[in-house]
Amino acid sequence: MNPAPTEHADADPYTPHDGDRRWRASHYELRLDYRVATNRLEAEATITATAVTALDKVVLDLHGLGVDRVDVDGQRARKASTAVHKLTVTPATPIAAGAEFTMHVRYKGAPRPLRSPWGQIGWEELTDGVIVASQPTGAPSWFPCNDRPDDKATYRFEITCESGYDVVANGELLAKERAGRGTRWTYATTDPMATYLATVQIGRYRTHTLRGADVPVTVHHPADLTAAAKTDFGQVPEMLTLFTDRFGPYPFPAYGVVVTDDELEIPLEAHGLAVFGRNHVDGEHGTDRLIAHELAHQWFGNSVTLGRWRDIWLHEGFACHAEWLWSEHRGGDTADDLAARARAGLLDQPEDLVVADPGPADLFDDRVYKRGALALHTLRRTVGDDAFFAGLRTVTDRHRHGTVTPEDVHDAFADAADRSATEIAAVLAPWIDEPGVPELPTRQR
Repeated sequence: MNPAPTEHADADPYTPHDGDRRWRASHYELRLDYRVATNRLEAEATITATAVTALDKVVLDLHGLGVDRVDVDGQRARKASTAVHKLTVTPATPIAAGAEFTMHVRYKGAPRPLRSPWGQIGWEELTDGVIVASQPTGAPSWFPCNDRPDDKATYRFEITCESGYDVVANGELLAKERAGRGTRWTYATTDPMATYLATVQIGRYRTHTLRGADVPVTVHHPADLTAAAKTDFGQVPEMLTLFTDRFGPYPFPAYGVVVTDDELEIPLEAHGLAVFGRNHVDGEHGTDRLIAHELAHQWFGNSVTLGRWRDIWLHEGFACHAEWLWSEHRGGDTADDLAARARAGLLDQPEDLVVADPGPADLFDDRVYKRGALALHTLRRTVGDDAFFAGLRTVTDRHRHGTVTPEDVHDAFADAADRSATEIAAVLAPWIDEPGVPELPTRQR
């Protein structure tokens, strides 16, 4: 069967209409002029890229926004046409394989979230502000891109909006300055980032810095949640210390938390950031588990990132397991207790999901999270703590700011435990490659 016009032969079968492997991006420079009151965006994107194959057309992901003009290497494109979810650019001169090129796209419109099998994702209006949560394919809701998790790039954001709002984006805040009738905020991230992890958060926030961490930690929150936010996120420095010991050095220069004034169904991670709703803040540590989970994603998901969406357990299983490590560290339920409880819960659910390939509809099924965590806990019991945590640190070191496959994980733990990759895969297989619920092994000391 020939692929559909918007697909290509090497497309991710979970997201076949997103991304293009015929070119790679290395840097995005986004200039956004946004009005919260009217949800109106006027923007420019400059994308530095490299052609993997010879290109007479460049296909980008972009949804629901109009394009005024495209230039390629300083020359106006011969043609730029938009269709559902796509911007197709015909440069004045074809681009040779291996050549670096630059695209400048001027676009505008009223950004809105994309409808997807996983709900509405991307740029979304809050009651008074904006949240951007793009996993897995929502980035085209607000900028033209090559929307693949393995196509990481550096970013610079210049975001202008009304002066009554605070703007948070990925990376370091380089400048905040008056710009016409609004304020322009400039951020940059120099560590490669997947498109779905790029974010903009706009709201009326107070900001405070947490002490006790080796990296800066800032919390942005509504004014009425000041005391509760300081209490609930006050343990993040201690979490960072624990996870740095278990996973290796924190992978980014800083960590930020945004608490929106709206309630959110679930917290969300972004590169160097995590986003919570006001319903996740109670001043009584009611969401410590979720705070630990989102922080762990900075290592597993944001620095070390899957290449194909079927391997989502490499993000969620690791982050779920981190919840158990935090509970154990704080003197709560041990990882053994939590693993046993998770296993018992699985016995009450259908045993028809294979974590190694759960299918798009079950990409974020809780069984993927729990089975992934149980696979890791099984490995910990089998090889012992020293080898297990050495394996985690090997994964994050070898694949820092890159992409990872299950085979890469097998290799890392094999080296740490002085076993073969085949043996490691066999330990994980009952949880990852099979649908049943196996017994947990006896812990090795």
